[in-house]
Amino acid sequence: MLKGYLADRVLGVLLTVITVLVICREWGLVNWTGALKPWLVLIVIAIFAVQVRASRLAFIAVAAALTLALALTQDDWPATMIRALDSAAFIAAFFCALSTLRNVAQTSAGIQKAGRFLSEQPPGRRYAALTVGGQGFALLLSYGAIQLLGALAVANAKSEPNAEIRGHRIRRMLLAIQRGFISTLAWSPLSFAVAISTTVVPETSWAGAVLPGLVTSALVAGIGWGLDTAFKPNLSRPRPARVPPTGNWATMIPLLILLGILVSSVAILYVLTNVRVIGLVAVIVPVIALVWLVIQNRGPGGAATVAARARGYVTVELPGYRSELTLLMMAGYIGTVGSALLVPLIARAGLDVAALPTWLILVSFVWIIPLAGQAGMNPILAVTLLAPLIPAAETLGVAPVALVVAITAGWTLSGASSPYTATTLLIGSFAGISAQRVGLVWNGAYTLICAVVLSGWVVVHAFVF
Repeated sequence: MLKGYLADRVLGVLLTVITVLVICREWGLVNWTGALKPWLVLIVIAIFAVQVRASRLAFIAVAAALTLALALTQDDWPATMIRALDSAAFIAAFFCALSTLRNVAQTSAGIQKAGRFLSEQPPGRRYAALTVGGQGFALLLSYGAIQLLGALAVANAKSEPNAEIRGHRIRRMLLAIQRGFISTLAWSPLSFAVAISTTVVPETSWAGAVLPGLVTSALVAGIGWGLDTAFKPNLSRPRPARVPPTGNWATMIPLLILLGILVSSVAILYVLTNVRVIGLVAVIVPVIALVWLVIQNRGPGGAATVAARARGYVTVELPGYRSELTLLMMAGYIGTVGSALLVPLIARAGLDVAALPTWLILVSFVWIIPLAGQAGMNPILAVTLLAPLIPAAETLGVAPVALVVAITAGWTLSGASSPYTATTLLIGSFAGISAQRVGLVWNGAYTLICAVVLSGWVVVHAFVF
C-alpha cells in the first residue's frame, strides 16, 4: 500500500509541506510550525522505511537504536529528539528547494549547449574550462551538474576512435568536472557544507564564510589544474587533428545570466532582511525555477504544461529521491542524537578537547572528515556528530568562522575521496570503474596534497587573518 502511486503522492506532498514549514520558520512567519514538523518528518521516515533498500534502511535502524539509547540514559531525550527531527526537516527542505532548479535546468536547451561547448574544448584548456564552468553548473544543478557534464564528456570522448586517447580524455574530463563541483562546496550558498557548518557553529553566516571559502575553492581547483598540467599523458602515437567546438563563448551567456540573478538575489535580500542565507535560498531558488519554467513554456498551452511539470515534480520526482533523502535526513538525525550521547561519555572519561592546541583541532577537521568518509560516514553525519564536541570558538581563541573554514575544507576533500559520496559514485559510473578507484587511485595523491595545503590555509586564516 505504501509503494504505489498514492504513496508517492502522499510522500511528495509531505516533503513539500515540510519545505514550506521550514521556510516559514526561517522567515519568522509562523511560529507554530515547530510543533508540526517533527510529526511530518516521522511520517516521511516511516514511509521511507518500507520503500528503500536494505543499505538505506540500516540508517533508519541505527537512528532508532540511538533514540532508544538516548531515552534510556537521558531525562531530556524528547527535546534532543525534536532537535534531531528539526535537523532532518531542514535538510529535506534544503534538498527539495534546490532540486526545483535542477528539474528545470535539465530541460533547457541553452544549458545543454553550454555544457556541450565546455566538453568540446581542446585539451590545452578543456580541464580549466570544465573546472570553472563546472562550478557554475554546480550552483544551478547541484549533483545534476555531474550528471549533465559527465554524460556530455563521455559522449564527446567516445567519438574519439583512438582507444588510448579516449581513455585519457574520459579520465581528465571527469576529474575536471568532479573537482570543479567540490570546489564550490566551501563557499556556495547552495551547498550543504556551508548550510550545515554555519548551523552547527554559532555566530557564523554565509557572508562571513564566503571570502575564505573562495580561497579554499581556488586552492582546490588550482591544485587539480596544476596536477593535470604537470602530468599530461604521453601518447604512443601523434595526436590526431582536433575538431573545433560547436558554438563560441557566447554560448555561456544564459548560464552567466542565471548565475548573476541567483547570486545577486541572495546578496540583495541578505542585506535587506534578517533572514539567514539558507532561508533566502529556499525561497529564491524555487522562484527562479518557476519563472524559468514559465519562460521555457511560454505560448499556447504553456500554463497547462507548467502545471503538469510542477505536479510531476511533487508527485514523481521528489519521491524518486527517497534513497538520497533517507541518507541525508538520517545523517543529520544520527549526528544530532549521537553527539548528545557522546558529550556526557567524553566528560565522564575525563577527556578535555579544549586542552588540545587550537591549530590541531582546526587541522583535524581537514583530515577527519575525509577519513570518516572512507568508512562510509556521510559528511553531514560527521560534522553534526563532531562539531558539538568542540569547545566554543572564543574558548579556542579564534573567530567562529575559522571553524567553518576548517569544516568546509574537510567536507570538500571528502567529496573527492570518499567512495560513498554521490560525486565519486557518479564519476565512477560514467568512467565504468568503482567509486573506490575514483576516490583512492584517481584522487588519492590529489586529496593528500590538498589536505596538506588546506591544513596550512585553515591555520593561517585562523591566526593571521
